[in-house]
Amino acid sequence: MSRMGNGRVHMPQLAKRGDIMEIRAMVQHPMESGFRLDDTGKPIARHIVTSFSCHYAGREVLTMRLHPAVSVNPYLTFCLRATESGELTFTWSDDQGGVAIVSTRLDVVS
Repeated sequence: MSRMGNGRVHMPQLAKRGDIMEIRAMVQHPMESGFRLDDTGKPIARHIVTSFSCHYAGREVLTMRLHPAVSVNPYLTFCLRATESGELTFTWSDDQGGVAIVSTRLDVVS
């Protein structure tokens, strides 16, 4: 059973056309590498976030693969140019079928 937690995104809600915005995204997740042992010496099953994507106004603008070396509660920062008003959708997926999705609206003014 997946233990994918909530995703959180911090970004401006309003921007001027052409502005470059910093976006910060984090998801609650244990990010277990599969290399550790529990208290009885048995391996703890691998459980990691394997992908992250961002869609802006219906177009994919960022996608990435994550690997076991990424820490608990992966925190990502990236920049995006404000070109039009629209919905931004952020999606995290893990290797046990868990998915977290956060959507937020960006209003762009001239």
